[in-house]
Amino acid sequence: MKPRDYWNSVAETKTFTTPFDAAFFARFVPLDAAILDFGCGYGRTLAELTQSGYRNLCGVDLSDKLIERGKRLFPTLDLRVSPPSTLDFPDASFDAVILFAVLTCVVDDAEQETLVAEARRVLQPGGVLYVNDFLLNDDERNRDRYERYQSATNGRSAFGTFALPDGATLRHHSEERVRTLFQSFETAAFERRVFPTMNGHVSNGFAAVFRKPLI
Repeated sequence: MKPRDYWNSVAETKTFTTPFDAAFFARFVPLDAAILDFGCGYGRTLAELTQSGYRNLCGVDLSDKLIERGKRLFPTLDLRVSPPSTLDFPDASFDAVILFAVLTCVVDDAEQETLVAEARRVLQPGGVLYVNDFLLNDDERNRDRYERYQSATNGRSAFGTFALPDGATLRHHSEERVRTLFQSFETAAFERRVFPTMNGHVSNGFAAVFRKPLI
């Protein structure tokens, strides 16, 4: 199932559970910053930022149904439908971009690289890219599903990719992959975390702040 079709099919039922660390975010992003939540879902992170005093906020997501839900839940937010490959904003439009549990939904290397390049394009020089996502797990349940998916794709998928019974295809990442993906940025902070997942489990993860170089 294509990602847009999947997220449209579960837009009214999925509750995202990965916690947003507002205090960690505030260490790097001032209240007057122009912020884009790239892959905003139904806008819950932007709603939390509003409660913290941020006002210059915009969210985009490929799922029109998630955006519709977000507009009902948070009618004051600026939420828009947008493909991840081409954002409808000029270069250097934002002081900060958020990728919150987005990479896990983009399993292809080239598509991830396109997404990160687009996030970089719309960031101001010196701007912050805040990334929160999932890392590889070494427990038996996860190892088994990583291996089963690799076998089903004859080894063409990245290790860490897996399928859920409801039709989603997701990916957990090695730290090496994450650092390679953001190698054109400066690393301001990188913290390993353990997160609850939207399906009732826990997973290794990270919260990171990367900066677009001034030059």
